[in-house]
Amino acid sequence: MTSAETTLRGKISGAGRIDFATSPEEYRHWQLDVDGSVARLTMRVQEDAPLHRPTEGGAGYELKLNSYDLGVDIELYDAVQRLRFEHPEVGAVVVTSGHDRVFCAGANIRMLAQADHALKVNFCKFTNETRNGIEDASEHSGQHYICAINGPAAGGGYELALACEHIVLIDDGSSTVALPELPLLAVLPGTGGLTRLVDKRRVRRDHADFLCTASEGVRGSRAVEWRLVGEIAPRARFEDAVAERAAAMASEGERPDAGEGIVLGALTREFIDSGVSYEYVSVDIDRELGASFFDVRGPDGPPPQDAEGMRAEGDRFWPLALARELDDAILHLRTNEGDVGTWVFRTKGNPDSVEAYDQLLLENGEHWLAREITLYLKRTLKRLDVSSRSLVALVEPGSCFAGTLLELALAADRCYMLDGVLEDDQEPAAVRLTGMNFGPLPMVNGWTRAEGRFLNIDELQEHIGRDLDAEAASELGLVTFIPDDIDWEDEVRLALEERASFSPDALTGMEANLRFGGPETLESKIFGRLSAWQNWIFQRPNASGSQGALQAYGTGARAEFDRRRA
Repeated sequence: MTSAETTLRGKISGAGRIDFATSPEEYRHWQLDVDGSVARLTMRVQEDAPLHRPTEGGAGYELKLNSYDLGVDIELYDAVQRLRFEHPEVGAVVVTSGHDRVFCAGANIRMLAQADHALKVNFCKFTNETRNGIEDASEHSGQHYICAINGPAAGGGYELALACEHIVLIDDGSSTVALPELPLLAVLPGTGGLTRLVDKRRVRRDHADFLCTASEGVRGSRAVEWRLVGEIAPRARFEDAVAERAAAMASEGERPDAGEGIVLGALTREFIDSGVSYEYVSVDIDRELGASFFDVRGPDGPPPQDAEGMRAEGDRFWPLALARELDDAILHLRTNEGDVGTWVFRTKGNPDSVEAYDQLLLENGEHWLAREITLYLKRTLKRLDVSSRSLVALVEPGSCFAGTLLELALAADRCYMLDGVLEDDQEPAAVRLTGMNFGPLPMVNGWTRAEGRFLNIDELQEHIGRDLDAEAASELGLVTFIPDDIDWEDEVRLALEERASFSPDALTGMEANLRFGGPETLESKIFGRLSAWQNWIFQRPNASGSQGALQAYGTGARAEFDRRRA
């Protein structure tokens, strides 16, 4: 669905831009309540408040049965972030429905049927990333998620439950968990359902096969026996059972016993036709070249002395501000600027300051706020890794590709570093390794980005804290090419022009395959395998054609399938 086909409302701006920034005061579909160490996220989707509104005479869609679209998930993502930063006292989060006898019907089918291909894919990717963030909070932050399924949970509704650490299903004779996408819609449970069943919950393959082909789902004791849920409770004891489980899990958490969190204030942003600017990140779009130039600015000065100083700076603390701005910029470009296929990263600033901030985070790794900021940087860089865009880094004099910011260069498909200086430069370009490049910021496959380049990690560690010029960086494998001042502009320009001339589909496939060598994890399977198959299926007529299952759903007509297996 394009902006020309819709009247825009909610988290879509008047310019037709989907906006990922929100706050609890603006929520339309979720309610966040905190009571001591237990928080409650209640899903009560407003049927008449979809992200996309129909034009006069248009079809539109209603968010019935707690079904969701991207707007619902934007609020969920915001709530998960705020729980981590604003409520360090919370050790358990209960996710439930505010509607009686219905949990969640999953992604809204009419929304999917009307959406163009890019919106479908970006919707699934963002939803996956949000669920991964829930799992990250449970695994690394001591903030355990419990899903209280108080009615039927179908499709994405059950997939939301699967992202939680523990699932309690109401045992009322009618409530089921189901993944009906294949029989009803001819698509897959694309927000990680297949992978989480077998990799996370260790559901037997034959049981998973039955669940994914039976639209009616599984209920009661069988759901427990098959490991689809953790426990069941009768309606009369359901709320007590959930409360008891939440209290027990909250007491096991590693969150601090007391102390206030920090408020995540509104981002300072300015959107213009040629890009977007924040305090530390600006993006300039060259539409003719099909490239976005990210200029990332290092900190203005030295970091505070200790963790309390870091806390006092709140959301203006440079690494946190950087993570928030870069995260928002990635989401904006990925969703709203689909024609811009190459992202070019440049930095500016003092590498000494970047290294000092890295050192502060590393030295205070046990402090809850330092931990959360590092985890946020990790998730933001992962979001960059899995974005279907060509990534290029340009290391020039005045750059500060050090530590955390060096990860942008290591994430790039190609990195160009100027060997020498240009006319007005005083010092040649340099890159610098810090401890942040050796573990705290892994990719989705669990490797560091340096390991993903098959570099000698032991040799690299010998150079921590040193400025590496172009020749040294090239010898160590940190950069791809090191043109001199004579060739710099032409070589970079030709590389970007060449990239723009290739098929974007083929580039997406190539990049996704090359970026993640080595081991597979739940995350890498979701983004490298499940997402790729769903991407393909979304384009097939059996699902999205005029007689396909997405169009036929709810009309009474049978979908017409091309029966050939490809």
